[in-house]
Amino acid sequence: MHTAKIHPTAIIDASAELDSSVEVGAYSVIGPHVKIDAGTRVASHVAINGPTTIGKNNQIFQYSSLGEAPQDKKYKGEPTLLEIGDNNTIREFCTFNRGTVQDKGTTKIGNDNWIMAYVHIAHDCQVGNHTILANNSSLAGHVDMDDYAILGGFTLVHQFCKIGSHVITAVGSVVFKDIPPYVTAAGYDAKPHGINSEGLKRRGFSPESILQIKRAYKALYRKGLTLEEAKVELEAMLSKTPEIGLLTDFLNVSTRGIVR
Repeated sequence: MHTAKIHPTAIIDASAELDSSVEVGAYSVIGPHVKIDAGTRVASHVAINGPTTIGKNNQIFQYSSLGEAPQDKKYKGEPTLLEIGDNNTIREFCTFNRGTVQDKGTTKIGNDNWIMAYVHIAHDCQVGNHTILANNSSLAGHVDMDDYAILGGFTLVHQFCKIGSHVITAVGSVVFKDIPPYVTAAGYDAKPHGINSEGLKRRGFSPESILQIKRAYKALYRKGLTLEEAKVELEAMLSKTPEIGLLTDFLNVSTRGIVR
């Protein structure tokens, strides 16, 4: 629907569904099967293809391309999806692709994410809430990125990898394996370098919880234990520190192996 908040040079497909409070800037193109909810602002020169749904109060900056076909040779035009939640900031030149029928069929970005310029999120990725993807970081297809994870600029994540909650990567990291929750990773290929203590402090983790997470990290990486032996030790810590549950749950679903 056309409203006073849509610039006259924007092109909006007749089947697109835009809340009356949505703003669309000059020369942006919104295609068929796109739904955009209240308070979202689309700047100039943005292309949004469908099927795509975008939630409330998102800020989408100029020159981004959202909901385009996946960069996958197996894709044959199936009506796969891109879903974006609420309160996300999507900066200039970002590219988010729809899913594929070979996986979930949906690329999904949650709520309250801060996604900087030139970020690529490929088909079938599942990005949680409160994440930060710094400039030029890229997720290959089928990547899962959990809540509060932070990717430093130019971080590249290989397909099918999992990034745990509260992870942080250094600038220029290349990730070929899963990164467990709380871990700081850096390098090519990325290796663990302790826990993200500063991030945990900022999010209100108690000193005791952070201490126990450090002990869990040592069990996983410093004691010379096998992964199965480390899992047993982590399970024993759960009653005292429930936050360790993020680690044990993650290790139980890891498929590519963890960074070492």
